[in-house]
Amino acid sequence: MSLKVIAKHREPQLRINSITVAAAQLGGPWLKPAARLARIIDAAHVAAAEGATLVAYPETYLSGYPFWPSRTQGASFDDPDQKDCYAYYLDAAIEVGGQEQRDMEGVAADLGITMIVGVTERGRAAGRGTAWCTLLTIDPRHGLVGHHRKLVPTYDERLVWGHGDGAGLITHPVGNAVVGSLNCWENWMPQARTALYAQGETVHVAAWPGSSALTGDITRFIAAEGRVFGVAASGIITAESIPDDFPLAGQLREASDTVVFDGGSAIAGPDGKWLIPPVVGEEGVIVADLDLDRVFAERLNFDPTGHYTRPDVFRSVVNRARHETVRFTEDAFGQ
Repeated sequence: MSLKVIAKHREPQLRINSITVAAAQLGGPWLKPAARLARIIDAAHVAAAEGATLVAYPETYLSGYPFWPSRTQGASFDDPDQKDCYAYYLDAAIEVGGQEQRDMEGVAADLGITMIVGVTERGRAAGRGTAWCTLLTIDPRHGLVGHHRKLVPTYDERLVWGHGDGAGLITHPVGNAVVGSLNCWENWMPQARTALYAQGETVHVAAWPGSSALTGDITRFIAAEGRVFGVAASGIITAESIPDDFPLAGQLREASDTVVFDGGSAIAGPDGKWLIPPVVGEEGVIVADLDLDRVFAERLNFDPTGHYTRPDVFRSVVNRARHETVRFTEDAFGQ
């Protein structure tokens, strides 16, 4: 399909200290990686044509958010249908370093655009049977520069996703901006936000599966708290997007509204006011010019990890080690 721009904010005159960003609000066949990768590429082309040097995508867009457990008694222990659903979900997931990542790296390089993509990550070797809710940051020159696994899966997500770690709590330069990103309800975690603010974040990307009821509050709150631009990238899921060969397809459709997730992608300024309010029910790309000088103007009276801190009273320590289950060594015992 051919995507379009569904909302736009343009500054009358772009300054040197500015950036154009995009958020892709996408739907399409659920748990079909090839079809969703095609939409990711299409959205990157639309964003780049609008002058964007950053495009963000919904939570686990590639290959889909796991919404079946809450609608099909997913907590039923040892249920054979639930096992089949998980196996199907895991098979549709992607591996870091795999072909889908290489394809996205090629697109980013060709277009000169940074891509922040929500993926369902399947483990390799150790963890081969585990799925993580992951954000990949792909730089047009350096390829994969960010690999963040969601710290705490939310509620029924814990039936499907493994716990992440702090290894991906890293910001990245995009032009003159410093960009950080978190998944869904991670954006409600004060310490996770603080870890990004403390690295000089000026643009905060929040990836969501698709809920205008959520993005309307937290997008503006993060923007005002962090004195950053808040970019919410949110997805669309419909009952008709459920593939016929999914093990509980019929039951899942019956238990779902016609529109399961309605989008809600939005962009807020560092004063907490909307540049683009939540866009509901429409697939496409939102685009905004961001004047980064506004970030520092708003920090006159509040800088959350600068002059408005009390390090003598409060202190945070962030462990950014990648947690590995097994460590192999060729050293002999005792050496």
